[in-house]
Amino acid sequence: MQNTRRDFVKRSTMASAGLVLTPSLETRGMFNIFNEKKLKVALVGCGGRGSGAANQALQADDNIELVAMADAFEDRLTESYNNLYEKYKDTGKFSVKEKNKFVGFDGYKRAIDIADVVILATPPGFRPAHFAYAVENGKHVFMEKPVATDVPGIQKVLKYAREAKDKNLKVVVGLQRRYQENYLAALEEIKKGAVGKLVGGQVYWNSAGVWVRPRKPEYTELEYQMRNWYYFNWLCGDHILEQHIHNIDVANWFLDEFPVSAQGMGGRQVRTGKDHGEIFDHHFVEFTYPSGAVISSQCRHQPGTYNRVAEQFQGTKGFVSTNDAAAAFLYDLEGNEIGKFENSSGHNPYQEEHNRLFKAIRENTKLNNAEYGAKSTLTAIMGRMATYSGEVIKWEDAMQSTLQLVPDDMTWDTPPPVLPKADGFYEIPTPGKTKVL
Repeated sequence: MQNTRRDFVKRSTMASAGLVLTPSLETRGMFNIFNEKKLKVALVGCGGRGSGAANQALQADDNIELVAMADAFEDRLTESYNNLYEKYKDTGKFSVKEKNKFVGFDGYKRAIDIADVVILATPPGFRPAHFAYAVENGKHVFMEKPVATDVPGIQKVLKYAREAKDKNLKVVVGLQRRYQENYLAALEEIKKGAVGKLVGGQVYWNSAGVWVRPRKPEYTELEYQMRNWYYFNWLCGDHILEQHIHNIDVANWFLDEFPVSAQGMGGRQVRTGKDHGEIFDHHFVEFTYPSGAVISSQCRHQPGTYNRVAEQFQGTKGFVSTNDAAAAFLYDLEGNEIGKFENSSGHNPYQEEHNRLFKAIRENTKLNNAEYGAKSTLTAIMGRMATYSGEVIKWEDAMQSTLQLVPDDMTWDTPPPVLPKADGFYEIPTPGKTKVL
């Protein structure tokens, strides 16, 4: 396992610019600047995931400091600030002054302006605008998945992915299974032909669901939706996108292609309250790929049901079973185990993402996940389009969609793009009626 992982890191480094192998005096000087500079980090989005990402970033590099924080809500920023301050106050890594704590919709700009590296961890509907601003201003980026909730957002991320590449900016997207040892080792064996050609598979995120944040009397409609963001498509994109993207991305990664079409079904049977916004509680989608492979995708948020978060793939000579919390297994067609790959002690793929990002910045090696992050995000959006509409959704048609869910240039006076009906419930997508393109 260790050899496989070292080989992977070695290949990633060797694939970077040839200057890395034989640096000139000029490039050696450039590397020294990277190596010696104290990197300034800004956190945009101070919820649980953002705070976790900031913690991992601060552990990834010795010469680093958090200098700015931004969030739409002051209470979220304050909670995150207090927790990070207590952990890092004596390390020299926490330098967030009061004037660099930014609250509101436009705070991200001021936080990004004073940083070298930015962590983007707001609800995903805002990710395209934040990523665009970071790249325009020459910042390295860690951004959580998914990277958008609508196709116009995808198009923006793809545009700035190219610009980031042209500017030699480093970008990591929080699809951490791509940094996880058991997945990397299994994929190496697949590439060697251990199970033959992959022809199909199943991917799962079946669980009881996530938090609900009830409405309070003092909330405006916009504040309520922002605080209960998981249940509104313009902010979250539905759980097929926000969570199940991990497993869908593994399918794209292992097959080394993106689907040409999606069709499926879904609905709301259990999670049907007013606080559950407009999203479904179950989806089932078939993704068809250019090679002819078909991936069956299922995700469910229903308490008391069978839980599974995993992937498996069938090949012409065997099959593969992967799971983020356990070993990856390879089997022959008779079901005999032919490979088992475990994570090494202490390995944390969430931490590894940040280790790799700062290593790439220091060594000036190529690292940009933005394109595959955008395309896997689009894959999950296609799945949502298929379940909401009941139609077959083709990749090329989805890419042409102009349906924009997220308003431009939001303020606290901006009306939210969806509103409750007179009874307090929200309009729910209806297959056969709902238009998604």
